[in-house]
Amino acid sequence: MNIDILLGMQWGDEGKGKVVDVLTPAYDVVARFQGGPNAGHSLEFNGKRHVLHIIPSGIFHEDKANIIGNGVVIDPAVFEDEILELEKMGLAPANNLFISRRAHLILPTHKLLDAAQESRKGEGKIGSTLKGIGPAYTDKTARAGLRVCDLETPDFEERLNERMEEHKAVLDSYGFEYGDVLPNMVEKWLKSLGNLRKFKFIDAEYELSNYLKEGKTVLAEGAQGTLLDLEFGAYPFVTSSNTVAAGAFSGLGLAPCLTGRVFGIVKAYCTRVGSGPFPTELFDETGDYLRKTGNEYGATTGRPRRCGWLDLVALKYAVMINGVTDIALTKADVLSGMPEIKVCTAYKVNGTMTDRIPADNKAVVEPVYTSLRGWQEDISKCREYDELPQTFKDYIRFVETETGARVSIVSVSPDRNATIFRKD
Repeated sequence: MNIDILLGMQWGDEGKGKVVDVLTPAYDVVARFQGGPNAGHSLEFNGKRHVLHIIPSGIFHEDKANIIGNGVVIDPAVFEDEILELEKMGLAPANNLFISRRAHLILPTHKLLDAAQESRKGEGKIGSTLKGIGPAYTDKTARAGLRVCDLETPDFEERLNERMEEHKAVLDSYGFEYGDVLPNMVEKWLKSLGNLRKFKFIDAEYELSNYLKEGKTVLAEGAQGTLLDLEFGAYPFVTSSNTVAAGAFSGLGLAPCLTGRVFGIVKAYCTRVGSGPFPTELFDETGDYLRKTGNEYGATTGRPRRCGWLDLVALKYAVMINGVTDIALTKADVLSGMPEIKVCTAYKVNGTMTDRIPADNKAVVEPVYTSLRGWQEDISKCREYDELPQTFKDYIRFVETETGARVSIVSVSPDRNATIFRKD
């Protein structure tokens, strides 16, 4: 058996959580392969919105195994808060949630380092979520991180204190004041380890390999989006992990030859949180309309998202990088009622026309737009593809023609039931 992969095609916030939740009944296992508390995967059902940060979005299906892979960085305190919310719903996540021993831990001092480093950048801030993600991945790369498997050793607290003392020395060199804040953070963090230890730690690479040999189906869930990838995003305004399809294999310990379908989640327009290039960003009333109508505020940070038209230059790049087989188009209902919809189909980079994303994030990029007719109908109640207005179908066909990938899933509102699977 092969594994299917689901990931974001833009700057995150595309609706991955909902689509994973909707697809989960077709799989035996859902496995997160990168990111951490900087992710905010939103799901809505039974009239209630749920936000997950570390836990895979298949967790609401109690008969499915959910795995936190080695590529994820885990903050035990955030993890505990998520678990408590799930338990309030009557779920028992300890029964179907498993954690890779090779996953790295976010320490309290990682969060302080994140804040200190971001404050030192001044106008060069990348817009970090301040969840300690970057410093945790830095320690991982520097071969100095602590992992879940270290929790099973008798000298864990000694290793923890040694690492935090090194972090404090760096904070002191920055002149960063942490005073009484750190002891409180450490106290909560250590207490939360009791919750984390209730879960089964596994050698996920072996377990996933065995699942596949047994003929079980696996869906790999990514966080953030392709345009935030450490290698292929607008560096340095990127996240600290590999958000692309290739990251699923290093983040779960599986071979690339096992690639099945690749679901690329695409918002019908574009949004971004934080700093960095955004060629189609709108600073007018249309941008405000998209933000208000689409409720575009970060699920993790609460920050207003930057909004703009769909960027097909970037989307074609993401399709190419990931080998996307299926597009899931989300939040198209937000565009309902707009007489004209613009789509970026080319760039002028430093005055020269191109269909490529420049590697230099300081390049002057001007979007070149194609205008399409909008649809006036409310599509949020549609449940079959044939019910959709022709102008929206024309929009879908345009995206398919430009990208070469089929739009096989259409989401027309946040609720899990408001999802259309194309049968044609």
